[in-house]
Amino acid sequence: MTTRSLFVIAGVAVLASVSMAQSVRIATWNISNYTGGRVSDIQNAVYGTFSGRSMRPDMILAQEMDNDAGAAALLSALNTAAGGFTDWAMIKATVGGSVTVSNSNNAIYYRTSKFSNVGGPILFENAADIGSSTSQAPRFTLRGDFKITGNQNTSETLTVYNSHFKAQDSTGDGGVSRRLVSANNIRANAATLGSNPYIVGADFNIQTSSEASYQAMVAGTAGGRFFDPINRPGSWNGSNTYRFLHTQDPSGAGGMDDRFDQLLVSQNLIDGTGTDYVGNAALAYSGTTWDDPNHSYRVWGNDGTSFNNSLTTTGNTMVGASIAQSLINVSTAAGGHLPVFMDVRYTPVPEPATMVALGLGALAVVRRRRNK
Repeated sequence: MTTRSLFVIAGVAVLASVSMAQSVRIATWNISNYTGGRVSDIQNAVYGTFSGRSMRPDMILAQEMDNDAGAAALLSALNTAAGGFTDWAMIKATVGGSVTVSNSNNAIYYRTSKFSNVGGPILFENAADIGSSTSQAPRFTLRGDFKITGNQNTSETLTVYNSHFKAQDSTGDGGVSRRLVSANNIRANAATLGSNPYIVGADFNIQTSSEASYQAMVAGTAGGRFFDPINRPGSWNGSNTYRFLHTQDPSGAGGMDDRFDQLLVSQNLIDGTGTDYVGNAALAYSGTTWDDPNHSYRVWGNDGTSFNNSLTTTGNTMVGASIAQSLINVSTAAGGHLPVFMDVRYTPVPEPATMVALGLGALAVVRRRRNK
């Protein structure tokens, strides 16, 4: 290989390296029987800043949107906050030809400057699988297909699932069989996505990773498998070991003792290439601090000091007293939840000016070599 060729290759390598990865933030949040209101608290929870930290997501997978008015009210709250983003849009379930959240109670909110909706709302489950019997899931899972704006991989589609599994109960198997229906349906659908990445955000209502419904999503080698990006399997319920990961209940009598709310991802979002989770999925999330530098995944508001109690406000080292109180107020007193978020990086299309500048720089190097 000639010296000139080596310098050309070096110039191209520099050009590629300058195309620095960018990221989007994706959150899941059971917003607790929402029909409207709580506007100032929602806005503070989403956009409030403490010690330079703010949730400020680019997509929210919201559960317990109890009616269409509530879904619209949350959209308005996101778009009208002082200093907040103003480009939010929403998709919600379509059932029987009408647009409604009544048979799903889920809605997906996304920033139009960050995502374009290329498919959805999609309800992929059979209606016969949804109902009140022990062999049915209680509600539909909502699916949306999106392109990340500016993603260099223009052929890539990111699929997100927004779900709310059957709650724990004292009858029969505690709701396990009904949660399993939801899990099997999501995995079967994810198996049809080929090489495209996918994420599920949900209130899983699962207390241990050994439960059949959780294993249905994360075990085996068949298609549609999900992975916990923070690598923390275990019996989460009532365990101080997982105190930084508990999402429920910040306001009720039960206190913070369950990891019901999670984000799970496809294998190609933790392989270190292309569109990928911002973090090291091979490393388990810290058991001694909420501020784990190896992960972007966070339970917003949980600084680990609230185990078996309501969310700490005064002295909360993650979000401070104001945001913590807003999170409590949003969750209400009826089994509320904290939001969970993570960052996903992607490779952007290089800016034309950057490409020209680097190209000219590489050419100049080649010319200098030729003139020597």
